[in-house]
Amino acid sequence: MNFAVKINDGHFGARKFWHSYLGRLKYHNPAVSMTLNRTNDQSGPAILTVFFAPPAAPMASPAPPLSTSITISPSQQMPFDRTESIDMKHKHESEILSRLMSITNASPVLPTPEEEVEMLQMEDDRKTSEQDALTMAQVYQKMKREKALLLQARGDVEKVKAQA
Repeated sequence: MNFAVKINDGHFGARKFWHSYLGRLKYHNPAVSMTLNRTNDQSGPAILTVFFAPPAAPMASPAPPLSTSITISPSQQMPFDRTESIDMKHKHESEILSRLMSITNASPVLPTPEEEVEMLQMEDDRKTSEQDALTMAQVYQKMKREKALLLQARGDVEKVKAQA
């Protein structure tokens, strides 16, 4: 995957794809080597290249060694049969993902029933948290008003004006 550091000139979709989808893809495909090259050339291409292993090639090890060196390209790590490239410039991240899935004949990983229950519970927890935050904001506002009224009743008008 090659794209520019900044989002200008059509590199926004590539960056969003990297942030939103690449981690998930790596999680579900640990044996697949994924190399990311970010350049300072804003006018350069934003390309995702997929290297396909030959059908008779042995399965790769669970996780290839990580390398931050830009001198090693994915084609130098494993033998490959063919390559497919996706031009990511001026494309939305979901469009890049759908193109990648069609090229690789991938299928989406659907959540299990347990995961669906967990996602519903997380959504309920989020809604409860929002309601609790609103309730506590009202409580703090009420406490602040009561404190101001007490100060005013004691005759500390100057302190009330300073707090307002």
